[in-house]
Formats: sequence, C-alpha cells, structure tokens
Amino acid sequence: MSVSPTSTASDPLVKPLLAVLRGESRTPPPMWLMRQAGRYLPEYRELRQIKGSFLELVYDSDAAADVTLQPLERFDFDAAILFSDILIVPFAIGQNLSFVQGEGPRLTPPLMRAELDTLTPFLTRLEPIYETVRKVKARLDPHTTLIGFSGSPWTVATYMVAGQGSREQSETRRLAYGDPERFAEIIDRIEQVTFGYLSGQIEAGAEVVQLFDSWSGSLAPSEFERWVIAPTARLVARLADEHPGVPVIGFPKGAGGKLAPYARETGVTAIGVDETVDPAWADRELPPGLPVQGNLDPLALLAGGEALLSATRRVLDAFAGRPHIFNLGHGILQDTPIAHVEQLVGLVKGQK
Repeated sequence: MSVSPTSTASDPLVKPLLAVLRGESRTPPPMWLMRQAGRYLPEYRELRQIKGSFLELVYDSDAAADVTLQPLERFDFDAAILFSDILIVPFAIGQNLSFVQGEGPRLTPPLMRAELDTLTPFLTRLEPIYETVRKVKARLDPHTTLIGFSGSPWTVATYMVAGQGSREQSETRRLAYGDPERFAEIIDRIEQVTFGYLSGQIEAGAEVVQLFDSWSGSLAPSEFERWVIAPTARLVARLADEHPGVPVIGFPKGAGGKLAPYARETGVTAIGVDETVDPAWADRELPPGLPVQGNLDPLALLAGGEALLSATRRVLDAFAGRPHIFNLGHGILQDTPIAHVEQLVGLVKGQK
C-alpha cells in the first residue's frame, strides 16, 4: 500500500522524525525539545560543575556526548540534538570566545571595531564537535534521530559584530544599513564556514540539521530578505547538492508574518515556529504539506497542569492536518520541573 504525504500510516523501519520530514503525518507526532540537553537536568548541572566552564564541556567530546544523550535516558524523545553552541563558528573564524558567568558569551575583537581580515581562522576548532557527533551516533538508539545544528548567518553576525548578545541588535543593524558591502563580507564568511561545519556534522553522523536564526525578528522586511532569506537559501541549496536527502529545519524566531516567504524562498525541509505565532494561523498560511515544528510556549511547560494541557492540545489540534514535529517555541527554561516534561511527553505520546 502506498503512503500519501499526509497519511497516518507508518513504516516501523523508518525513524518517526525522519518520516515526518519526508512528508508523512504521524499520530502521535514525533517530539524533541530545544535545549533538551541542559540546565534543567540535575545530571547536566553535576557534570557542568565537574568540568568548570561551558566551553570546556563543549570541547570534551565524551562529556558533550553524555550531555547530548542525558535527556534520552529520561524521556521518550524521538531525537537527540548535538550539545554545542552556535558561537563555535565565530570561534573557528578567529574571534576569541568566552562565557562570562551570569552575563553570557563574549567574542573579541567585536567586528564593529575590528576588520574581518584581521582574524586568523582556526577551523580545527570544529573537529571536537564532529567527534562528539560520532560518539553520540555510536551510542544512540537506532530508532532515534540525531540532529546537528548551527546558527544562521544573520544571528551569528549579530554576536560577531557586537561581541555579545543584545535585544535590539542595533549595532549590527546599523552596520548592515550603513556599510552593506562590509556586512555582506561578514555574512559570506559565516556562510562559508557554516556550510563546512554542517557538512562535517552530517559526515560524522547527523541525519538532520537545524539552522537557528534566533534574532531574525529584529529585521525590517527588506533586510530580512537580504540577510536571513538569501543566505539561508544559499546554504540550503549547497547542502542539498552536497548531501542530498538530508533534511534542513529552519527556525527563524520572531519572523511572524515573514514566516511564509521564508518557507517558500529558502527551500528548507521544515520550518520551526516560535511560541508567539498562533499555530492555527501558521497552519493556514504556510505552504500545504510543509512539515512544521513547534510551538508550545516554554512558560506553559514551566507552569504544568491545566495550562500545559490546554496549550499542548492547541498545538496538536492546529497541526493535526499536516506533518508535524512537536517541540517548544524556544528553548526549555532552566527551572522547568522534570515532572512537567514527563507530563508533556505523556500528553503528546498518549494520542491515539
């Protein structure tokens, strides 16, 4: 019997998440959670304390593989996502990377004041990440999908230009308007390294890759076209040529009404939807049959109980008619109770 793209029939030999990414609709939908490996887990906090710094943990491939697999030992998730950080790419491009306790990452020198050509690339800084992928792949349950990732060029550029995260991304936006040629060079360098980085993850065993564009919502429509859609489309096309059949999930957080053109013009296999988007609107406006990932509010998961039940049902009902990967609309919050994650898994996996 042939399976139509929206059929709920399933081939038990195909991993559920990969089946959805090839166009099947499954009940229950496969699920994983952004930042599922991390600070809400006591075993992660214990290991982080032993390692000392976040960067040391990322660069210890054995420890990073352990962290990647920790949530799979607790919860019935359908995917593991590599434990790493989007700022590994600027670190490889040549900026110094550190994490300041209570303040977040710092990149030096910031490109608002320094020239790109003064940086000395260290692409060997990517190698330990590939080793983590290999170690996870060797230990992963054969029914579970391994997801690799990187930041999208625009979001990575916001950190490289300012030297740190910011809510407005004003320095980067000013540079993009005021000196678009120079900014295009920064985007191009990020794009080239990101392509190699994702290719390396795929060659090491990643079956899906996700592009995190966490700050895409700060851009005006014309700038969004130039600095989010265009670089993403180029990356997706190159990955398709080099690694045909490997799905790419695009997650343009904050894109709102620009989600539909992003979905149409980038060529991504699936689109991640953040928690600010009405799932019924997304189902109506996004291309028919396009797999969608998301979009439970992480605060609903933090709340648990009836709030979590209601919010989960809303997402499941909205995307019931299309291929859907259940996920949060952003990363899980560090004070989320383990019991609430267990409740969520039960709600999603308990569907008939």
